[in-house]
Amino acid sequence: MSREGVTPQTEDFSAWYNEVVIRAQLVDRGPVRGTMVIRPYGYRIWELIQADLDGRIKEAGHENACFPMFIPESYLKREAEHVEGFSPELAVVTHAGGKELEEPLIVRPTSETVIGEYMAKWIDSHRDLPLLLNQWANVVRWEMRPRMFLRTTEFLWQEGHTAHADEDDAMRETMWALEAYAGLARELAAMPVVPGEKTPGERFAGAVRTYTIEGMMRDGRALQAGTSHYLGTNFAKAFEIQYQDVEGQLTLALTTSWGMSTRMIGGVILTHGDD
Repeated sequence: MSREGVTPQTEDFSAWYNEVVIRAQLVDRGPVRGTMVIRPYGYRIWELIQADLDGRIKEAGHENACFPMFIPESYLKREAEHVEGFSPELAVVTHAGGKELEEPLIVRPTSETVIGEYMAKWIDSHRDLPLLLNQWANVVRWEMRPRMFLRTTEFLWQEGHTAHADEDDAMRETMWALEAYAGLARELAAMPVVPGEKTPGERFAGAVRTYTIEGMMRDGRALQAGTSHYLGTNFAKAFEIQYQDVEGQLTLALTTSWGMSTRMIGGVILTHGDD
């Protein structure tokens, strides 16, 4: 790499990306493998994405909340597919305060389990539905092949979590989130995207259906830039998220979850960056 520029995209696109995000002072490598320090210029891009998306989320009636980053291991084990899907990526705390913990704690990889626990406490009647929550947070998924913004062990995101009385309403929510992500990508980031459904083998662990927006990057590869999941009653069964319907019968709620992360910053660079 010369002092004046970076590796040309035509020569090595991956090297170009790795060099440009550092040289443009968007990000620096963190002290732990796979982590990143988002510098002010990079964080400003995230603030613009966050402000746009937060406006869409609130306009649609969702409320922001904040849940703990430490999740009891037993919570994840209640939904078998979920824990199996995330096991290779989990960071686990076994000691704290100089002592071994009675139960290991998982550093939040995603919050379906802990939010499901509290949905079950907060929902009693059909009048409590739909429950529309969103959280802006950091999450940890142990990454074996890190790339700044695109795949890091710790990253920032929002995660929407909602509960509904019927499948039609839950599916409307799932598709609303997908459309909100596509709208942000196209209108704010000027990133062409294709919305679609993932195959059964690519679904989010514990989901009934998973939808994503995929953007085509300048190297001809697709980037998954936002996901929306219809969870059916899978988490409602595990956490007893139920409500009393109009006839007084206890009925399982149907839940959704959806998220967009700082990967979008990488998507902006890969879509619009040049030599």
